[in-house]
Order: sequence, then C-alpha cells, then structure tokens
Amino acid sequence: MAEDKKTVGGKYLEYKGKPLVRQGDTICYGDMDDKYILVLEIFSYKKSAGGTDVPDDIFIQVINPKDSTDIKKQGQKKGLYDALDIGLVWLERALM
Repeated sequence: MAEDKKTVGGKYLEYKGKPLVRQGDTICYGDMDDKYILVLEIFSYKKSAGGTDVPDDIFIQVINPKDSTDIKKQGQKKGLYDALDIGLVWLERALM
C-alpha cells in the first residue's frame, strides 16, 4: 500500500501542538475543531542566494474553518517567517 504523502508516520506535521498542512501554495495551521485557523496563501516566490525558490508575498487570514466567509483578520507580509510570526499572534488572540 502506498504511503500517504501528506503525513509523516501516519500523523500530520505539527507545530506548537497543532497540525500544519501545505497543499500547493496554501498553508493551513490549526485544529479544525477550533473556532479559527490560520491560512497562509503564497502569492509569489523569489530566488535565494543558493538558487532555491522561497516564498515572498504571503496573504494571511484567520478564518472560521466551518464558514470560510467568517474572516477574523487578514493582511499581507513579505516572507514566510514574518507571515507565520504575525499570523500566530492573530490566531492566538482570536482563540482567546
């Protein structure tokens, strides 16, 4: 039987105890049973010094996983690190 490529050892990758899933240019972070999750949409890439493509323009959303029209907060950042950093703060505040 082929191994599921979306999981490692049968489980989703986790960051700070919550699932972190990437499909194409979309990264979702959070528990689908929570009121809100974090969604990062990669709009563009740039070449790093080593020639690797790295995410550049990132659209950030904190949304209700059961109703995608319920958007708590959204914005845009340069770089995956900055986008994830601010997105985690927004998500933490939304879940309080």
